Amino acid sequence: MLVYDPRFLDHVASPFHVERPDRLRSIVSHLEEAGLFADVERAPPATAADVKRVHRETYLEYFQNLGEGLLDPETVVHPGTFDLALLAAGAVLHGTKAAVRDGRATVALVRPPGHHAGPDYGGGFCYLNNVAIAAADQAAGGRRVAILDYDAHHGNGTRDIFADSASVLYLSTHQYGIFPGTGPAEDVGTGEGRGFTVNVPFSAGCGDASYFAAHDRIVQPIVEQFRPDVILVSLGIDAHYRDPLTSLVLSSPGYVELVTRSAALANRLCGNRFAVALEGGYHLDALGEVIAGVVARLRGRSTRLGLTEVLDDTGRGAPAIEAAIRTHRSFWNLR
Repeated sequence: MLVYDPRFLDHVASPFHVERPDRLRSIVSHLEEAGLFADVERAPPATAADVKRVHRETYLEYFQNLGEGLLDPETVVHPGTFDLALLAAGAVLHGTKAAVRDGRATVALVRPPGHHAGPDYGGGFCYLNNVAIAAADQAAGGRRVAILDYDAHHGNGTRDIFADSASVLYLSTHQYGIFPGTGPAEDVGTGEGRGFTVNVPFSAGCGDASYFAAHDRIVQPIVEQFRPDVILVSLGIDAHYRDPLTSLVLSSPGYVELVTRSAALANRLCGNRFAVALEGGYHLDALGEVIAGVVARLRGRSTRLGLTEVLDDTGRGAPAIEAAIRTHRSFWNLR
């Protein structure tokens, strides 16, 4: 199932902003071309109770009443932004509930993205934390949730929301040293949540081989030991070698394979309760073909991918993987 709403195109932060409506237009166009834009649902907006599970009331009031303003220099608020952010959060919430109810993968094609929004702040193009709101809803129902964050930027908001939680596992692969500057391997969470925050801080030039190694040596064994009831993916396509904002080099087939491996974990461990939420990704063709490839694979099909260069076939991310394994050996059985 796809969750989408044409109103997501109404979000225009500023005229030349990189997080622009054309991102979703490209995705929908690629899906339509491949005959995959089917089984599409709209969702109601998230409620105040939904968002208050992860965001403080003071922040929500500030954001809702801001009118015209900025949450950070890149995160512009207009009078309609709050309602559009609720709509995006509602779509991820709806997709997650459907995946849990029906035991089949869902993909929420949303804007604005969410993983940089924390308990009392927004930023990095994010206003409300879509994935965190969905995860908190599941955790409130007594379920254990694994969040796999494959955006090129560290999801500092998701990390801060669940840092002290043992019922939500947050695992992020990201380029370390770029925005937002968080996510070292040594950050394992706080209090009862120690060991349930896992960071793989890649350097520039890491791509297919590094991501596959991280999945096989860190993601898979930790998720297997955590035994989640549902797996959520924060999927940014900005780790792609064509992305203008980062220096990671995943190929389109690499991305599709990475999500496929994560879906296989959900199939094996938690009855296929698997939900994907769009985060970043700013090269329009890369974004469109990767999402189409992911949707096709989740439906047992395949699509033609054009951006197939493998620029990391040696595993340049080995130092980051070893650092994460060293850090987490006291919490998980890792080799």
